[in-house]
Amino acid sequence: MSRWQKFLRRSGRERLLFVEALAGLCWDKARVHLLPFHRIARTFGAPQRETAKTISSTERAIAVEISWAVQAAARHAPISFVCLPQAIAAQRMLRRRGIASTLYLGVAPDRADPALLQAHAWLRAGDKILTGELEAVRHRPLAWFGWESPD
Repeated sequence: MSRWQKFLRRSGRERLLFVEALAGLCWDKARVHLLPFHRIARTFGAPQRETAKTISSTERAIAVEISWAVQAAARHAPISFVCLPQAIAAQRMLRRRGIASTLYLGVAPDRADPALLQAHAWLRAGDKILTGELEAVRHRPLAWFGWESPD
């Protein structure tokens, strides 16, 4: 079965999430490359503030769907999307749905040259890491930004 056929077999909701994620990834990749970091970081939420490690089961289910959509869009797109645009896009999707999240920026020694540092970004909602999970465990967070619904 082709990728296109697999896509069409998904539910309408999943297809819409995938398209939303792909559009967000493209937008955020452009922003990361074109704008100064301090302008982008203002949109991440409150600096050095973490959100709660618990969210409702409904919110968790939505967060998992968003995680799938962002990772699938990043994996199947004809251009590459590194961790930062993925985390930003997923956070914006969660924000639209009023779900709190924390975006982390961290570093770890580079595997090829330990004198160098490797940067990584990941996103957490509740106790679930939604993007960048595999690499997050070896990176030390330097900054984090929490966003919670104002209501």
